[in-house]
Amino acid sequence: MNNIQSYIKENKDRFLNELIELLKIPSISADSTYKNDVLKTAAIIKASLVKAGCDMVEICKTDGYPIVYGEKIIDKNLPTVLVYGHYDVQPPDPLDLWNSPPFEPVIKKTALHPEGAIFARGACDDKGQMYMHVKALEFMTSTDQLPCNVKFMIEGEEEVGSSNLAVFVKNNQEKLKNDVILISDTGMIAQDVPSITTGLRGLSYVEVEVTGPNRDLHSGLYGGAVANPINILTKMIASLHDENNHITIPGFYDKVEELSKEERAEMAKAPFSLDAYKKALDIQAVYGETGYTTNERNSIRPTLDVNGIWGGYIGEGAKTVIASKAYAKISMRLVPHQDWEDITQLFKNHFESIAPEGVTVKVTPHHGGQGYVTPINSIGYKAASKAYQDTFGKTPIPQRSGGSIPIVSLFEQELKSKTILMGFGLDSDAIHSPNEHFGIFNYLKGIETIPLFYKYFTELSK
Repeated sequence: MNNIQSYIKENKDRFLNELIELLKIPSISADSTYKNDVLKTAAIIKASLVKAGCDMVEICKTDGYPIVYGEKIIDKNLPTVLVYGHYDVQPPDPLDLWNSPPFEPVIKKTALHPEGAIFARGACDDKGQMYMHVKALEFMTSTDQLPCNVKFMIEGEEEVGSSNLAVFVKNNQEKLKNDVILISDTGMIAQDVPSITTGLRGLSYVEVEVTGPNRDLHSGLYGGAVANPINILTKMIASLHDENNHITIPGFYDKVEELSKEERAEMAKAPFSLDAYKKALDIQAVYGETGYTTNERNSIRPTLDVNGIWGGYIGEGAKTVIASKAYAKISMRLVPHQDWEDITQLFKNHFESIAPEGVTVKVTPHHGGQGYVTPINSIGYKAASKAYQDTFGKTPIPQRSGGSIPIVSLFEQELKSKTILMGFGLDSDAIHSPNEHFGIFNYLKGIETIPLFYKYFTELSK
């Protein structure tokens, strides 16, 4: 691509300012209080796609938040790239752990980001990474270097399960027809170690409720005489792992694929410092399933984690009470071949079966999705690899991710096309956590690399 580095240098400040304005809007899909902000963000994305060169852009209504669809078709005989991203963000809680307000973006230099990083909710997940694609399109159209067709599908409900996106995809297969899907909602190993995500874990997310007495009780008058739902819930949760941190739900591992020694050896070639990992998290030791390394535990093995737990009195001071109810939210990250609906049912059956007399248990499934693996011998992967080689000067390492993007498996099922995951974030970017950020280097490098994917994908498709 001619002049791409010059174009980025000339427009760097504008690219940053546009992203900062986008990050100021609290487009939190999980909280209806922010409905107008979510809708406002969709309108801004539409305007951005128009300015970037799309010939047709529309805001498509769903039963929830809208999907922004745009396209630039230059020749129906050429390949078509479908870009997916999302404009909604996670809630910023806990607010007191942010060093700066989550929706007042600031640029700060860090050890890993000497050129600076933008600190704000959604900076990396996914506004910053999604917006790289908008600016990459702008470069290609304004310099007359777009080599193929492009379509955009940017949704507003990724952080709450994408349930309406599934309906939209099924009902718009011709509109969304493509040759490859391109997503930047993942990361890379390091700024000087590019990587392409080749696998994602699936997800099953549930909420559990344990009910004891029909009202809160005085812990002196009733303590020791009736089941305490909080005590019971914590015991039940603790029993879900054995002494080797192996999940105890019957049938949970039946479809888990055991990777060969050769595959595990290839994974182990990725640079990783356990000491640096522990230091970054301020922990004394790692923790997980016996028999697997840290990088294997968070990518090729399934997990079960409590994401939230509550019940009883948590205000200031003391209140001696036995709560009537206790609750927890639990997520299970799954590997390919584990069906999330089957796992949800296995969890429900098991959790209800281990409840002692004196309490009742309710399990409410929330959302989930399948795991995904993309082949490294596909045209899309080869095009991405060549693009990274050009901009980083290194061949990217294929890497499986511990995260989940449930709609990726849906895309393959409904649209019959493979997804290439070109992420530019870092593990240290604190997505879903306080002080989320995205490096300026990473943001601009994404804008530089993405157009090259289009170039090589078009060439390799001939």
